[in-house]
Amino acid sequence: MLELSDVHTFYGNIEALKGISITVEEGEIVTLIGSNGAGKSTTLRSISGLTPPREGSISFEGNEIGDTPPQEIVALGISQSPEGRKCFQRMTVRENLELGSYLRRDSKVGEDLRRVFDLFPRLEEREGQKAGTMSGGEQQMLAIGRALMASPRLLLLDEPSMGIAPILVERIYETIAEINRQGTTILLVEQNANFALAVSHRGYVLETGHVALSDEASALRDNPDVQKAYLGA
Repeated sequence: MLELSDVHTFYGNIEALKGISITVEEGEIVTLIGSNGAGKSTTLRSISGLTPPREGSISFEGNEIGDTPPQEIVALGISQSPEGRKCFQRMTVRENLELGSYLRRDSKVGEDLRRVFDLFPRLEEREGQKAGTMSGGEQQMLAIGRALMASPRLLLLDEPSMGIAPILVERIYETIAEINRQGTTILLVEQNANFALAVSHRGYVLETGHVALSDEASALRDNPDVQKAYLGA
């Protein structure tokens, strides 16, 4: 479904991705783990068109998208829940969710709103509440729900556990697994490698802009080097 081949992405003269190559098959959850500055978020930004690669290829369902504007990438079927959630603080929960569907012209927006409320009942309870008055965990649910309102075939999740209570992290990861079971392919960036690898099929370890290791998620969890560096073993 998604293939990055020898992708080099820069911020000015600083090379953040130094030849990243990864694949995501339809129906998978694939996770990218690594320390701060490894290039995880930049990988998602490159896919989304927010920081286009200077070299290399990004293809989605067989079509090159490396030079495609972000809004067109959303229309193709890729949406992202960004690091830090980026909810519109002065807008209500429902208004945030409706913005997620702003490119759609089909008749199933209402069905997808119902799906988001089924996945995250707390959002329905707070439908008329301003996003800025909610907890970090609730805003994370909102950010994921807003991304789902674009009806993506590939969902990009950037640090969904960052800055939220442990009990809500478990709930969010249960929901991520359910979203995948319902048919959405997921590429996940996460520093909390234990949770990420527990729900993923495969994973990549990034180090300073390179892919240092790739394997089945279960094999990565059992890898002594990965345990020492990322799993707190």
